[in-house]
Amino acid sequence: MQIPFNSISNKQEMQVSLPIVPSKIPSIFPFHHPIYPPYPPHKSLSFQTQASPFKSLKTSGYLSTISRAIDEEEEYRKARAAVTRKGIEVEGYFIEGLSIGGHETCVIVPELKSAFDIGRCPSRAIHQNFVFITHAHLDHIGGLCNVCSSSHSLYSLKYGLFENHCILARGGMPIYAASRVKVCSKFMYYYNLIWCLLAQGGLPMYVASRGLYNLKPPTVFVPPCIKEDVEKLLDIHRTMGQVELNLDLVALDVGETYELRNDIVVRPFRTHHVIPSQGYVVYSVRKKLKKQYIHLKGKQIEKLKKSGVEITDIVLSPEVAFTGDTTAEYMLDPRNADALRAKVLITEATFLDDGYSIDHARQHGHTHLSEIIENAQWIRNKAVLLTHFSSRYSIEVSI
Repeated sequence: MQIPFNSISNKQEMQVSLPIVPSKIPSIFPFHHPIYPPYPPHKSLSFQTQASPFKSLKTSGYLSTISRAIDEEEEYRKARAAVTRKGIEVEGYFIEGLSIGGHETCVIVPELKSAFDIGRCPSRAIHQNFVFITHAHLDHIGGLCNVCSSSHSLYSLKYGLFENHCILARGGMPIYAASRVKVCSKFMYYYNLIWCLLAQGGLPMYVASRGLYNLKPPTVFVPPCIKEDVEKLLDIHRTMGQVELNLDLVALDVGETYELRNDIVVRPFRTHHVIPSQGYVVYSVRKKLKKQYIHLKGKQIEKLKKSGVEITDIVLSPEVAFTGDTTAEYMLDPRNADALRAKVLITEATFLDDGYSIDHARQHGHTHLSEIIENAQWIRNKAVLLTHFSSRYSIEVSI
């Protein structure tokens, strides 16, 4: 499923289109949303175990639990690989990537050399110089424990495997989670082995891949409150993989401005999720002659300029805004006006129909499509791209 979103013009009727996927994506829910789907039938692992301790583990259901996680991950990968749609061109920007609630989000804008969030690091993201992280949930920041976000419903609470399955979202180490698992050490060894084999993509993979291609170290922007945890996470990968992972990690707070190049700057804005989060607005920068000098001729203006007089004003024009995961509350904050008047607004719409209420969306830190429609009066964007649709949706929907 490739960026399941449509552009919405503020002059046209809002529509949402979800493509029919070639293979069924399993009903896996975001790891930070403890929803329990029906328990699937048991399957055994393809390899055989000979040592007697593993027989008891197999009959106890632990290995078959891992097998189901592997099967579900493989099914998701097949659906992901079958995607033919590569992106959408809107308002002068070609926007591509993937955004499926609870699985992964990575939205790429090549013209800006930027990727917003990086759940699994699609190959196109490697060539982007800048990555903007909105929050620390694994489907947005990735890492070695990426698979945990795909199959938490099998591991968390139901079997008592994790006492706290959210710790990894905040940069915790796999060994910390392992110490909280109520199973024997031999099972834990194979669990961690398969966990690491399945884990793919994410921020460390992005940084490492750029080094592999001899690309310059990237610049990664994160909310200040998670910078220390991200540094710890990267250090863990450096130690385990004995790699350098060179990057410029920037803690950029709401309201601060960072120059990406001489004609482009970025500024975070406040969003509202279940953990600390922020969106980003990218601005174009241009110089405009001050009003008091408009009547002057070219030579007079040049003379003032050479004498050191500042003859221009800096004008920032919001180009692209990206929210990440958030409730619709951000739309009502006057300080976020630039996000709602950017040429392109990329915002989430996790829930699309009456199957889930607005209260449910708010409780889980997400936005319901009906809230976007209700707040359409505040939207001044030329185009709105909806992302982060729940994996519950797999058929074409028009509203």
